[in-house]
Amino acid sequence: MPQKKHVIVVGGGLAGLSGAIRLARMGFRVQLFEKNERVGGKMNTRRLQGASGEYRFGTGPSLLTMPFVFDELFEFAGVERSSVLDFVPVEPICRYFFSDGTRLNAYADKQRMAHELHHVISPDEARHYQDFLRYTERIYDLTAEIFLFTPFQEWKKLLRARYLPTLLRLPQIDAMRTVHKAVTSYFHDPRLVQLFDRYPTYNGSSPFEAPATLNIIPWVEYGIGGYYVRGGMYRIAEEMMRLAEALGVEIVTNAPVEKILHDGKCVSGVQVGDEKYSADYVLCNADVVEAHNTLIDGFPQRKKRLNRLESSLSGMVFFWGMKKQFPELTHHNIIFSSDYRREFEQIFTQKVAPDDPTVYISISSKTDPEHAPEGGENWFVLLNMPYLNGQNWRNAQERMKSAVLERLLAAGINAESAIEAESVLTPQDLYDLYRSNKGSIYGISSNTQTAAFMRPANRSRDVRGLYFCGGSSHPGGGVPLVVLSGKMAAELIGEDAGVR
Repeated sequence: MPQKKHVIVVGGGLAGLSGAIRLARMGFRVQLFEKNERVGGKMNTRRLQGASGEYRFGTGPSLLTMPFVFDELFEFAGVERSSVLDFVPVEPICRYFFSDGTRLNAYADKQRMAHELHHVISPDEARHYQDFLRYTERIYDLTAEIFLFTPFQEWKKLLRARYLPTLLRLPQIDAMRTVHKAVTSYFHDPRLVQLFDRYPTYNGSSPFEAPATLNIIPWVEYGIGGYYVRGGMYRIAEEMMRLAEALGVEIVTNAPVEKILHDGKCVSGVQVGDEKYSADYVLCNADVVEAHNTLIDGFPQRKKRLNRLESSLSGMVFFWGMKKQFPELTHHNIIFSSDYRREFEQIFTQKVAPDDPTVYISISSKTDPEHAPEGGENWFVLLNMPYLNGQNWRNAQERMKSAVLERLLAAGINAESAIEAESVLTPQDLYDLYRSNKGSIYGISSNTQTAAFMRPANRSRDVRGLYFCGGSSHPGGGVPLVVLSGKMAAELIGEDAGVR
């Protein structure tokens, strides 16, 4: 009986787990090495003890989109996803607080959303929303098959007959103007412009620089829907780990890979501590730029080119255990800054923590009451931040906490006296924990036309047998996309090994 081909996966984020599951199901022998004590990457979990009891938090993504990506993964592995993970539709998807005092609930239900816009903003803008949604759906229909579900840099795949009609229609994907230009062509009310301009931050980019093709993101949320995972978002990582292990994947935690080994042409394995492990293939779930800086020796030109790419924005997270409940807030909330153009200027150009940040608050205890003591709430408070550039994050942390509390107070929410437990995650922590390039959350930004469509490929162009997955490689950052990147990389390995 022939020996199984051996794949080593570097990193246990969702992309690495996705690739490991598929490879094991395809018949490969798979080992996965993770530097931290738990798998999941940025999707992780944290607990805080307060006087009232224990608070539980997710540390990363707080909203799930494109649930069919997980349905397909689990089905491929022989498991019905709904038997292990309960995806709960979130309505409203988000509650928005504007600096003029307006509060707006956003719904995936199109009729409810149109009704909300009609009564809170204006009848004209409600009609414009319908036009905008049709526009975003058209971009999704044009781009999803090629840019989201196919390893785009594999040109031979794109020349297949099924892709040719889509390729001929690519000029219609609105890549030549910015997100902001497109949004302002549909909406005139500055509140709705601010709302829909925020979506490029979902992949770490600026609406004033990123191509309008990224208006695909609102369709994913409003057209397909937003979900929460019963028990907490980290349940996804837990069930993916269980599935991987059930398929025979060997998962080793607290095991940072020091080097990816190769002879200049072909991969040979990895080094973990002082020990070397041989492999036929290596699937790298580490940040592509960071991997070339620290793990992959011998390709200075590739390293130089990758380091010229702009990193995505980073973030600062306050985990607050609140000893009281706030009925004016829902599961997902955004309190907008009063001058968001200046906010983006400070983040992306000046590379400093903004004076007046937009505040995102996720409260999973609104859906899962056991995540906070009775009568309390668990606040995950996220602020967009610049990537690492020599900033003093200790000083910024104190300044940002004050700015958040002031912004909340201006929205009529007195939060400071309710905080009884606190933990903070800064851009430096994101780098230290996950080795994300410059502390970025989403890998590489999409602030140019080329960056938006030409993220680093899933197959190494330098070393045979080396593959990449995760938010810094194709197709990009975000929960469903990194899972798809693991799928693409696994399928490329399968093709190279002659495994269907």
